[in-house]
This record gives sequence, structure tokens and C-alpha cells, in this order.
Amino acid sequence: MKLLLTLITTLALAAQLHAKPLQVFILAGQSNMQGHAKVSTFEHIGMDPATKPMLAEMLGPDGKPKVCGRVWISSIGCADAEQTGKLTAGFGASPGKIGPEFTFGIYMEKFTDAPILLIKTSWGGKSLHTDFRPPGAGPYVFSEAQLAAFAKKGKDVAAMKEEKAAATGVSYRLMVGHVKMVLADLKRVVPDYDVAQGYELAGFAWFQGWNDMVDGDTYPQRDKPGGYDAYSGAMAHLIRDVRKDLNAPKLPFVIGVLGVGGPTAEYGPGQQRYQATHQNFRDAMAAPASLPEFKGNVATVLAERYWDLELSTAKAKENEINQRAKKLAEDSNQTPADEKATLEKLRAGGLTGRERLVLEKGISNLEFHYLGSAKILGGVGKGLAEAMAEFKHFKKTK
Repeated sequence: MKLLLTLITTLALAAQLHAKPLQVFILAGQSNMQGHAKVSTFEHIGMDPATKPMLAEMLGPDGKPKVCGRVWISSIGCADAEQTGKLTAGFGASPGKIGPEFTFGIYMEKFTDAPILLIKTSWGGKSLHTDFRPPGAGPYVFSEAQLAAFAKKGKDVAAMKEEKAAATGVSYRLMVGHVKMVLADLKRVVPDYDVAQGYELAGFAWFQGWNDMVDGDTYPQRDKPGGYDAYSGAMAHLIRDVRKDLNAPKLPFVIGVLGVGGPTAEYGPGQQRYQATHQNFRDAMAAPASLPEFKGNVATVLAERYWDLELSTAKAKENEINQRAKKLAEDSNQTPADEKATLEKLRAGGLTGRERLVLEKGISNLEFHYLGSAKILGGVGKGLAEAMAEFKHFKKTK
């Protein structure tokens, strides 16, 4: 009995020696941080030898989405109420979907043997210029051109200013407030949380941008170099203010740079008119990482690297076929049944077997949601985790 007690004591002490603080990562952004990739698109990941190893990490022994053993999550914005539990698929924009959080947590679990908590705050259709606007950026100020447009349309300018003031910073405050609430009672989300070991705010991942990129009123010169400088300024303030409000002066930041459509240098004829604007915005998103004050603690991940060109090319061909079929149906007054037959005939002749297969297996949403592709969003999450693990304070351990 004495020997058994000694052994138990020794094991308990060894466990304490190897115990580590809970690593807390904040994930924030709009609809693509929420994630619109259906689990049904997982199979497509395995159809590419380059990403097949990632699929193996995403699945458990039973072939179903993995349930992480040491990663918990608290998420708001994707459902009516907070979602908590061990990380698995289903913490995306709706049940049965994933965002970058899934592979981010999976790979962070590989990079450290410490317990991990993801705090995800994401809402669709939110901008940095207004919704996530940080305190340091000051109030949103309408330009003279915007005010003139309001007056021309007969709108109440004073009311418009009040409305904008009320909306400014709402998502930022919800984000910070939720993080503080979770940190105040970690056992509520992480039942095994070791109070003696405590926690460490280990990093912040940002994945947003669409609503700012398409806003020509806020960024009237967006097709010109420097047209999105205001976004860069607000992003820098976001980093400073989050660090200040969470009392984490050197909190590592990783900015996921918008990459819908893939590298702009590879844009096809139908995308050329967007090329300058898209690249200007991506440059503006990445710019804060180059500021001297953020050297070594802010990094960028180019989401364009994970875009699936085969998938988007097949989708473009399918769209062209659909348009041709519709025009033929209209020109010849086809019945719905005949139109369907025409479409199937054109698809059979215009798409290869491989193209039809990747379209069936790989897409579950629109292009601006990264085609609802788990291959793309899984790659983004993995990339964010790899960038986070490169910070000096958090080197890969496995």
C-alpha cells in the first residue's frame, strides 16, 4: 500500500510538472471566419494529393470529423446562443459547417502539448470601418461626397450621422466583452481547466474584409494605390486597442488576408476589371504587419494561397454552360423539361468527368464564401495556425 501511495504521489507530481497554462486564442471576423464550408465537401480534400494529409488530420478513426482531445471552443455570432464544447465540425456559420477554426485548432493541438481554448467571435456582413471599428480609430466621419449624396436623395443627414454613430464599434465591443466574460469563468467552457496553471492569451487571428473591399462610398479611391489606407489605419488601431483592452501588450496577431478568387496575377479575362481593386485591398490588409511597432508580433497569411483554381475554373465553365442553356431555352420557348435536357446535354459535352466530380464534391456555397469549400477554408485555418506557431513565444513542439 505504501509503495502504491508513493507511486500515485510521484505520478501526480510529474503531471503537475508537465502541466502548462491554457493557451487561449481569439478568432474574429465576418462571414468567412464564421465559415460556410459544409462537411459534405470534406471528401474533395482527399481528391488532391497535396491536401490529402490535411483530410487525415480532420477525420477521426471512425471516418467522421475529428473531436479534438485538448481543444475547447466558445463561439458567438454563428447561432442565437453561445456555442461551447470540444472542438469538432459544426462550429461554422451553421450546423454541419466549418470555418477556419476547425483546422486552426487541429494544428495548434499538434504544435503544443498544452490545453487550448478558442474564443471565436464572428458575424456575417460586418465591416472594420464601422462594426468592428476600434476606439483608437475615432468616430466614423462621412466624407463631403457622402453628405452631398445624402442631401441629394433627401435623406435626413443628422439622422444618418446618429445611426452611424450608434453602429460604430458594436462588433468590437461585443468581441472584447465576450472574451472577458469567458476568461472570467474558464471552467464554464473548459471543465478541466487547471486554475493553478492559469491561462495565457496566446494569439489573435483576424479573417475579414469583404464588406470593406466592396464599399465604394467609404473608399472612393479604392481602384488606386493607397485607396484603402483608411483600412490599414483602422487595422493597426484594432491591434493596439485589443492589446490594451485585454491587457496583453504583445499579444501576437495573425491577419488572414482576403483571397477570394486566388492570386490576382492569375485572374482570368472575366476578373480583370477587379484586379487592381482586389490587390489594393489585400495590400492594405497586410500593411500593418510592416509597421516597426509590430515587428515580430504581427504576421499575415495570404488566403489566396489556398484558393482552388481547379474548382473555380470548373465553376466558371458551369456558369457559362448554364447561361447558354438559359438563352437557348428562351430563344426557342423550351418547356422546363426540354430546358433541363438541353442543360444536361451541354454539361455532358462541356464538362469533363473530373470537372463534374469536383463540382459535386467541392462546392457548397458562393464564391465570396470561398465556394463553401472545406479544402479552401481548411487550408486557411491550417495556415493561420502555422503562422501563429512561428512566433518566438510559441514554437512548434511536435
